[in-house]
Amino acid sequence: MSQITVIYGSTTGTTQSAAMLIAGNLKARCVDIASASAEDFQAPVLILGTSTWGFGELQDDWLAKLPLLESAELSNTKTAFFGFGDQFGFADTFCDGIALLCEAALAKGAVLIGKTSTEGYAHSASRAEKDGEFCGLLLDDSNQPELTENRIKAWTEQLLKEIA
Repeated sequence: MSQITVIYGSTTGTTQSAAMLIAGNLKARCVDIASASAEDFQAPVLILGTSTWGFGELQDDWLAKLPLLESAELSNTKTAFFGFGDQFGFADTFCDGIALLCEAALAKGAVLIGKTSTEGYAHSASRAEKDGEFCGLLLDDSNQPELTENRIKAWTEQLLKEIA
């Protein structure tokens, strides 16, 4: 079993594509939350991804399977977060879905890795932002699709250093 597991929820395929790229860069297992089990959360390093829907809500598959995360034992599990939102159309709830996953994981003892800078984003508020940093990699394929691949590359390089 890989040391790193990427678990994602995707409705349109965008988050799935990012998850596959992240998993490839990290040589990680990649699991769709729709078919995930409790065992999938038993890895030394977890990377959790979701898109944000409506006004700051989780992707539907994550919403249905959130109890798996909430019942996982994550003490000392290095955990990173990524996902998509729309920083202009939903400027005040930009990527709040990621924050929901982060809050649930931290409540279970996870160790947060993979924070990123807020520079280059034009949102007005996000639950994923704390003390001037995002709790993970926030992506906006609606407004900045040309930045997605490079942001993922830089972030996975950062994660490899934090995991080591």
